[in-house]
Amino acid sequence: AWVTTRFVDMSDMRHDMHVNIVTFEPGGVIPFAETHVMEHGLYVLEGKAVYRLNQDWVEVEAGDYMWLRAFCPQACYSGGPGKFRYLLYKDVNRHMDLGKYNHRS
Repeated sequence: AWVTTRFVDMSDMRHDMHVNIVTFEPGGVIPFAETHVMEHGLYVLEGKAVYRLNQDWVEVEAGDYMWLRAFCPQACYSGGPGKFRYLLYKDVNRHMDLGKYNHRS
């Protein structure tokens, strides 16, 4: 459905953010509403798509910018005719690890 090109290893603790380019082929889709703990921004580089933000489907195209708050439901459909590509920013390595609290007695 989509391909992500990563520029920084998000597990590298020297970085508190990462930037990717996400590419959808025509007909590519995120078929479910996903959410993330972090805020993130998207800048559309190429093509057109409809992007779900909360409960609304918004038409976006090259030059558009979106800022998504934490836990904002999102999905995407790239209807073509060409590729849909965006630059994605996310903050990483800023949240406390709650792993030690996830054990069972």
